[in-house]
Amino acid sequence: MAEDIRQDKKANFSALTEHNNNGVTKISGLASNKTGASKKLVIKNFKDRPKLADNYTEDTWLKLRDAVGAIQNSTSIKYNLEELYQAVENLCSYKVSPTLYKQLRQVCEDHVQAQIHQFREESLDSLSFLKRMNRCWQDHCRQTIMIRSIFLFLDRTYVLQNSLLPSIWDTGLELFRNHIVSDGAVQKRTVDGILEQIERERNGETVDRSLLRSLLGMLSDLQVYKESFEERFLMETDRLYAAEGQRLMQERDVPEYLHHVARRLEEENDRVISYLDQSTQKPLISNVEKQLLGEHMTAILQKGLSILLDGNRVMELALLYQLFSKVKGGLPTLLQHWRDYIKSFGGEIVGTPEKDKDMVQDLLDFKDKMDNVAQGCFNRNESFINAMKEAFEAFINNRPNKPAELIAKYVDCKLRAGNKEATEEEMERILDKIMIIFRFIHGKDVFEAFYKKDLAKRLLVGKSASVDAEKSMLSKLKHECGAAFTSKLEGMFKDMELSKDVMIQFKQYTQNQSEPSQLELTVNILTMGYWPSYTPMEVHLPPEMVKLQEVFKLFYLGKHSGRKLQWQPTLGHAVLKTEFKEGKKELQV
Repeated sequence: MAEDIRQDKKANFSALTEHNNNGVTKISGLASNKTGASKKLVIKNFKDRPKLADNYTEDTWLKLRDAVGAIQNSTSIKYNLEELYQAVENLCSYKVSPTLYKQLRQVCEDHVQAQIHQFREESLDSLSFLKRMNRCWQDHCRQTIMIRSIFLFLDRTYVLQNSLLPSIWDTGLELFRNHIVSDGAVQKRTVDGILEQIERERNGETVDRSLLRSLLGMLSDLQVYKESFEERFLMETDRLYAAEGQRLMQERDVPEYLHHVARRLEEENDRVISYLDQSTQKPLISNVEKQLLGEHMTAILQKGLSILLDGNRVMELALLYQLFSKVKGGLPTLLQHWRDYIKSFGGEIVGTPEKDKDMVQDLLDFKDKMDNVAQGCFNRNESFINAMKEAFEAFINNRPNKPAELIAKYVDCKLRAGNKEATEEEMERILDKIMIIFRFIHGKDVFEAFYKKDLAKRLLVGKSASVDAEKSMLSKLKHECGAAFTSKLEGMFKDMELSKDVMIQFKQYTQNQSEPSQLELTVNILTMGYWPSYTPMEVHLPPEMVKLQEVFKLFYLGKHSGRKLQWQPTLGHAVLKTEFKEGKKELQV
């Protein structure tokens, strides 16, 4: 049963091959029942396609031309778009593409050429002319897109295979450029009108930005933006802002002028976003910065920097730095004027003897102020911070020794007992600020001499406000100047601590005496070399005190043989206790 079926199938296949009219022909022995016989198929070409009717190409083109004309005249198309597309495909299939492409280009060119006449009217005002140009351009783009949709098969076959031929869309751009925009009079009126609208907007008037965006987009699409518009636009911008900069520098003060420049730059950047080509941004902003800032940098700084710094106008100072950072050479110029201002202002603080009383506080306030400007307005620029330090060092040392002396006295005032104006944290901050000013002075040995003298007085009279504050200041000086600078100062503190131990022992010693004195004697043992030099003075002391001195001398030398005591009564003080009816009183002399 299976074998019979197989034979029937073979017979049927043979019959098909014998009667097939599609070019498949049986070879002799193809239908043989002989097992393993070889088989071959021969493929022949299709028969020739049917020829087009003699008038098919011409009739089809007339149909297509009517459709193109309807699109160009904004009337209804008589034929179905699918039918038109198929007609184009048929013509392309029969190698009529070159002729069809030329015919289409010619029809489009004739139409575009006819549009130029509407722009010859002299009566049109500038804005009406621009609107008419924009309408013509928008219509042309819309028409080109519709025409391309009909001739899409032509665009994707014949045009694509010929690299020298522009696409239908590019052909539309080329025709509009050659016959409309490249016309000298039309181009001039178009660009003049656009520039006039931009000038109106710069003067504060409201203009149709969408119109400008469309027209400038047209120039960009037609690849004439740079030569036809941008060059003239930048020249006009240069001229406008050059005149504006000269005028406003005379009329306005510096803060107002800086805000005006910032506003102008913001407006021009907004124009780039709204309607100008992106490629215009860099040269446009560069022109504005050059004419409003670059040409007036020195004048701005000479006229207004001191006003801004004196008034602590941090907002305008930050704006000044921001604007000058955009201009070539702006920051170096600002840096030099900043340095000169600090030297001048600081030099007046230091160089005026009448202001010596407030010199150090004025210096601290001035340093704080300049630090805030450098940090908050000048973006913590390292160059500006270093220039400030150099300027401070220069003007402080213009008057040798006096600043060092006054800084030492200022520290003494802050560390002396009775100074209740600062907490421990505030005192620490004050000392840190003083150390900043201290770093600038060259005469640190002068500071040391005055500081040692004042420290001695505070320690010996017991007028130091805080031992912790004293030691903190000593630690800061040691860190800044090294151990050698503070070794004698540290020795003074050591002497005071040893003296306390000696007095405890002496008190016990006197209590064991047969006749204890009614006076309380406190002696500070000072190591020569650590303390300031004092001129010996002869002082006539009461007999009781002289006697007590001798007792202490015997006590001390008994413990430290070979040492010599030299009394300095001028560094001492006495407390006289009295009793009145109103109560007890103490008198310190």
